Amino acid sequence: MAHHKSALKRIRQSKKRRLYNRLNKKNLKFALRAVRQSKSYDIAMEAFKKATSLLDKLAIRGIVHKNYASNRKSALSKFALGLKK
Repeated sequence: MAHHKSALKRIRQSKKRRLYNRLNKKNLKFALRAVRQSKSYDIAMEAFKKATSLLDKLAIRGIVHKNYASNRKSALSKFALGLKK
């Protein structure tokens, strides 16, 4: 157990941040899955807009790396546009 006030505060902060990051990553996972599981172009594009918005927010906040977000957006875009045929 920590013996200093600053260490105790750091533990509290870390716990809050860990929970916040886990929640956001979980929501991201569901958003990405929604795009991948959509069967029609319209539904895919709607889910794609939500997923890209979430990816951008998480990349700005540093929860995911900006290149990860960029790669995911590119792959999802390719998938959604493939349904247009």
